[in-house]
Amino acid sequence: MTRKTSSSLLSTPKSVVKSELEVLSVKKWQREWDQSSEGQITKQYLPDIAARVNMKLNLTHNFTLMATGHGNINSYLHRFKISDTPSCPCGHQDQTTDRVLFECELLKKERNDLTTAILKTDVWPMSKPELIKKHYKAFIKFTNAILIARLTNPKPNGDS
Repeated sequence: MTRKTSSSLLSTPKSVVKSELEVLSVKKWQREWDQSSEGQITKQYLPDIAARVNMKLNLTHNFTLMATGHGNINSYLHRFKISDTPSCPCGHQDQTTDRVLFECELLKKERNDLTTAILKTDVWPMSKPELIKKHYKAFIKFTNAILIARLTNPKPNGDS
């Protein structure tokens, strides 16, 4: 290292170094996120790491379930033999987070409240990143209104 480089590095404020390290870390995290096969449902909601890092999210149980697909959703429970079927209790198709958000007849009222709020300023259906970015409060209200326990068909008493 030359004397000039050494002295300019030492005179760089800590805040600048910290900021540059944060930018580099987020870029690395984004590369790893994009290359990973894990977290596919979460990537649908939160594809941009920099945007996610700057969001203030209230991570409730139901929000986490919707954004990850992990929890009391029959398609998830069926993978672990906790539910006899991946089917939605409404009787149509497998119960997935997409089905819960867009189609399940058992959530008609909750979805109507969500879409009514969104349609005041936007279109429905919309992309999941836009849903989180523009209509986070309405989405949280929707997720909080869902009674997931009534939407699952777990095996009684853990029977196989």
